[in-house]
Amino acid sequence: MLQTNKSNRKWAVAAGAVAVAVLAACGSMSTGKTGMSFFVTSAGPGKGADLGGLAGADAQCQKLASAAGAGNRTWRAYLSQQPTANVPGVNARDRIGKGPWTNAKGVVVATDVANLHGTNNLNKQTALTESGAIVNGRGDTPNMHDVLTGSQPDGTFIAGNVNTTCGNWTQSGEGSAMLGHHDKTGLDESVPAKSWNSSHMSRGCSPDALKATGGAGLFYCFAAD
Repeated sequence: MLQTNKSNRKWAVAAGAVAVAVLAACGSMSTGKTGMSFFVTSAGPGKGADLGGLAGADAQCQKLASAAGAGNRTWRAYLSQQPTANVPGVNARDRIGKGPWTNAKGVVVATDVANLHGTNNLNKQTALTESGAIVNGRGDTPNMHDVLTGSQPDGTFIAGNVNTTCGNWTQSGEGSAMLGHHDKTGLDESVPAKSWNSSHMSRGCSPDALKATGGAGLFYCFAAD
């Protein structure tokens, strides 16, 4: 009889341990980040490519995400920063976390950083705004497919004595920035024309110059957590 009681106690302890483990697992699942983790901004701050630097661009991502109910994530703009005497170079690919990333409709646009810069699932139907709206592409009026990135195809900053970030996102007049096509559509079938992040340079940094090139000062936002 004594042996039976000991066995029952051991079983109860084991069962309790399993229950605790299950509850812990459920708790970790409930705190996991879900929902939208990528979008194209529906609007910029309103000063063309002057986004207030990387910090200002990140704040715009956070603001738009919060308005869409996704403010619990840590949002980062997919923008590179060129090195100067005062600031280091920053690669867009290093700012956005590890993925995977999904749009407002729950569609995965990239599984990780390598996939994002390889054969990703970005196109006009998936590169949506924070509210799930489609961004005008080539053939639409107005065309808004030029997206600010300041990056090379692999997501790194562009070195050399050339302005490819509108003064690290502080210029709204003269200057230039590298752009990508969110719809992966251009004037021809060349690789740059189909690049989501490194297609061609802008005509300037002002709102009008960006519009004349085929954009609206929009940029990509990714949840980094």
